[in-house]
Amino acid sequence: MRLILLSGGSGRRLWPLSNDVRAKQFLKLLRAEDGGLESMAQRVWRQIDAAGRGKPWDSITVAAGTSQIDQLRLQLGEDVDVVAEPERRDTFPAIALACAYLKSEKGAKDGDAVGVLPVDSYVEDGFFRRVAEIEGELLETGADLILLGAKPTRPSSKYGYVVPRGGEGAHGGSEEVRRFKEKPDMDEARALIDEGALWNCGVFGLRLGYVLDILRDNHGVRDTGFQAVRDSFTALRKTSFDYEVVEKAKNIRVLRYEGDWKDLGTWETFTEEIDAAWGPTALEECENTHVVNELNIPVAALGMKNAVIVAGYDGILVAEKGETYKLKEAVAEIQGRTMYEERRWGSYKVLEYDRTGGVEALTKRLTLAAGKRTSYQYHRCRKEVWTIIGGEGVLYLDGEKRRVKAGDVVTIGVGARHGIAAEERLEIIEVQIGLPLIEEDIVHLEYDWE
Repeated sequence: MRLILLSGGSGRRLWPLSNDVRAKQFLKLLRAEDGGLESMAQRVWRQIDAAGRGKPWDSITVAAGTSQIDQLRLQLGEDVDVVAEPERRDTFPAIALACAYLKSEKGAKDGDAVGVLPVDSYVEDGFFRRVAEIEGELLETGADLILLGAKPTRPSSKYGYVVPRGGEGAHGGSEEVRRFKEKPDMDEARALIDEGALWNCGVFGLRLGYVLDILRDNHGVRDTGFQAVRDSFTALRKTSFDYEVVEKAKNIRVLRYEGDWKDLGTWETFTEEIDAAWGPTALEECENTHVVNELNIPVAALGMKNAVIVAGYDGILVAEKGETYKLKEAVAEIQGRTMYEERRWGSYKVLEYDRTGGVEALTKRLTLAAGKRTSYQYHRCRKEVWTIIGGEGVLYLDGEKRRVKAGDVVTIGVGARHGIAAEERLEIIEVQIGLPLIEEDIVHLEYDWE
């Protein structure tokens, strides 16, 4: 079976640490098996690998926004297979594009089984062993869709609900689905639970051709080759797979997953799985309080109860637990540029951003890991001044090669082609001057240049 992992969301409910680039699935706050820290994406990748041993998956492809590709390669490895979505258009277009990619670029057939699941599931290892059973259920039952369902622990309006018909499947096989309801209100959620409904775990098992047929029949995309679908991607309806496909499907079955399933989509649920203090913090006489601090200045919490405090480069959150579900809407008006970002070559953080006087000026601190390099690139709208403050490397600027070290200053004009390779850990203060100053003002010429 082929797997498609969805990694498109920005996860702004975990502001100020999550943003459009560093979505919640990339936050390295969870304890790994070796005692270190890992992200949700790394945890899922590890669990999928363990579930596939002895019977490897035919392929694993991640569907993600272009801004997340560096993060994926940094955390999951350079060889991870990524389908880049031209823009965010919800889960149906993302899945359709990935299916077209599997057929055109990976040689998949219309009848091949495909499992689609989010890259940020927080589940036990048995969840992925259950996912591996989807292919057999598709072949045995002839269903259009196979879902995974978990027993609800409480009424919630955040999830989809699957109501099994009951009867068959009591001993581990799939059950016919009587109906499906996406995100009901609380009263309806309670009624659905009384009816024996399961939470929809966001997993879809299907045949490749099933999605491509919907793309042709319902969206007018006659050519379902990868490049054609990518070219028409921005014209596709912005809609979820649940609304577009699941609620309309005729033959749906569900596999029960008996283990714990949790959506770490708010700071309340996230703090249930992480240490009480993260980063330079001091907690005194606090109760049910978590402090997450990624800054290099300390945070002290005294006598706090039922609180979550998060300090990041994009802002500071102080909230009572139970209230952070309002966060996405509360910070909508204060969203600015991303102040910290991890890239395939290292990381940067914004030190100052000045927009006075009709010209924008931005100061960053860049850190390149030893042996890494930026892309060979140029900018259309800005010039840059680099001051090397640590380490040594090799700079290529408009075809000329030169060594750089601490104390060197380099001016890079608008349109100048350049790239830098770190021979050892390299620290650079970068001052950008231009209008507008946006991360998208980069034309990548080559990534693996010499």
